[in-house]
This record gives sequence, C-alpha cells and structure tokens, in this order.
Amino acid sequence: KIWLDVATYPVSDKQKVPNNADGWQTLADWLERQGIGRVGIEASGGYERDVIAYLHQRGFEVVLLQPRQVRAFGLYKLRRAKNDQLGAALIAECAARSDARCHAPDSRLIAFGEWLLFIEQIEADIACLKTRRERFTDRRILEEIDRSIGELKSRCKAQLALLQAAVREHDDLARKLDLIESIDGIGIRTALTLVILMPELGRVDREEIAALT
Repeated sequence: KIWLDVATYPVSDKQKVPNNADGWQTLADWLERQGIGRVGIEASGGYERDVIAYLHQRGFEVVLLQPRQVRAFGLYKLRRAKNDQLGAALIAECAARSDARCHAPDSRLIAFGEWLLFIEQIEADIACLKTRRERFTDRRILEEIDRSIGELKSRCKAQLALLQAAVREHDDLARKLDLIESIDGIGIRTALTLVILMPELGRVDREEIAALT
C-alpha cells in the first residue's frame, strides 16, 4: 500500500493516510479542519495525479513541486530530509513560500498518459529482446526472438497510430501537436510525449519549460 505523509506549516501537525479514495477524503477533511486551503505535493511519477484531482474537486489550491525544487529549497534552508515526515514538512514550507500553483488535471491527458505508458512498455520489451538476442547464436532461437520483436514493433506502431488519432480528436491538442511536430528534429513520437506529459506547454515561459523538461 502507498501512503501519503502530510505535514502543515507553520504549525507542524502531521498526518499519514493511504493514497486511495478513502485516504484522500480523510486528508481533505483533516485539512479543512485545520483551515488549510493551499496544498503542496511533490511529483512522484504519476502517483500524485489522483490525489491532486480529488483535492481540486474539494476546492483546494494545489502546488505541484518537482523533486529538484524541494531539494534546492532544503539546501537553501540548510535542511536535509531524513525521513518521509521531515520531507513532508519541507514540502509544506516550500509550498507556502512558492507563488506557483497547479492547474486542475486534464482527464484526457491522464487517460492518454496511461496509453503512452503502455507504448513505452512495449518499447522496453523490444529493447529487452534485442539485448537478449546478443547472447545467442542458434538460428532457431534467433528466429524466434526476431519474430517476437517483429510482432511487438507492429503492435507498437499500431498503438502509436491509434493514440495519435485519439489525441487529434481534440482540436486544442491537435493544434499543439502540429506546432510541436513542426519543429526540426521532433517527430510524432516525441511530440505526443510532450503534449501528453507536459500540459504546462503554453502556460509558462520557456525558461520554466526548459527546467521542467
């Protein structure tokens, strides 16, 4: 089970809840009782998306912090988090002093993100098979591996085409996709990744986008 460690600032009250629907409700109720309206959450590979969406629905202002931001703030404060609770306290103070905020998650991008992850996993399987292939000389085994690689490549290509078509059904995402793909050296695979995983494009300046990338 994945847990959320929570701390408040400037009064350091602590809470720990599971990262699921029951835990989010418990967290939101607790925050409301504390009179807290602004919440900072550190990005953690997608595990934060659902709780952010729930907190937005409950009317909280959410600040999404990148791990490097939290680390830099910790160095500035001459503090190094030694456990999850200390890390939560650092995130709370960082969010309180930050002027950034997180837009409500786009449900379309959440779904597309899962689809993109599936494609990435297929690509990882292909890379794994190519590495495995280097260990063999038997023609029968090599042919079997090559057949599996070919099947996965076909599946990956088909899924990528379907994902692109699904994204293009939305005019705003299609315009963004075309704009990114028009840049020299960027193909549709990279363009899709940027559109889906970086919703900040078009909202923040180029220095912030470069740092985020």
